[in-house]
Amino acid sequence: MAAKKTEIAKRATDVLALLKREYPVAICELTHESAFQLLAATILSAQCTDVRVNMVTPALFDAYPTPAKLAAADVSHVEQLVRSTGFYQTKAKNLVGMANQVMSRFGGEVPREIEDLITLPGVGRKTANVLRSVVFDLPGLPVDTHVGRLSRRLGLTKLEDPVKVEYELNAMLPPPEWGQFSLRLILHGRRVCDARKPRCEECLLEALCPSSMLPTKKGVGKSVKKSVKKSVKKSAKPSVKKRVKKSAKKRAK
Repeated sequence: MAAKKTEIAKRATDVLALLKREYPVAICELTHESAFQLLAATILSAQCTDVRVNMVTPALFDAYPTPAKLAAADVSHVEQLVRSTGFYQTKAKNLVGMANQVMSRFGGEVPREIEDLITLPGVGRKTANVLRSVVFDLPGLPVDTHVGRLSRRLGLTKLEDPVKVEYELNAMLPPPEWGQFSLRLILHGRRVCDARKPRCEECLLEALCPSSMLPTKKGVGKSVKKSVKKSVKKSAKPSVKKRVKKSAKKRAK
């Protein structure tokens, strides 16, 4: 068991090194200019793409540039501004509630500690870790759908719960690397390791990925294995029939 954990930790280190080479600059793709803006944008990103959020936030931040302004906002107006991100009623309520608590409990400054951040409306560990790692340059490993999916494909975890995945990954990597590792996995998940059609032939991680879909890999995916077996069976049947016919003709002669 210890040897297995050591092997997985080594793989995580190798993955990090390769991702650093592929993505020298790890960027957060949510447009923001402050901790407040990133917090609002991350709340909006739930069940929504970063592209869509970035289309919505300019008007939101123009109308409500500070926590004080947003705290005094009419929720119905905020709903109109964020409608296209989905679940707009809940998100608008959370945005105004978050701003109110930032003003009343934290003097208008977005807190840095996870224990404080997760008490704000609409904020969970993922959002808290985004704030810590991107804005405050503190240890934090956000586990979104991309990070969870790629971590399982790469054999770094078998867990589904984001918080448990976060703790497992944290144990394998140095704290200063947590946030950057997450950002790079997200970039790789969006650009190469697609959920439905991973482009393994283009992937720099293919050689160490146990889920590689390339037929030449030992870790070939189950779906590919099945299709390969089927194709082998299909191709084998005609040749077998030909051999049987040939042997029958020889005996007849």
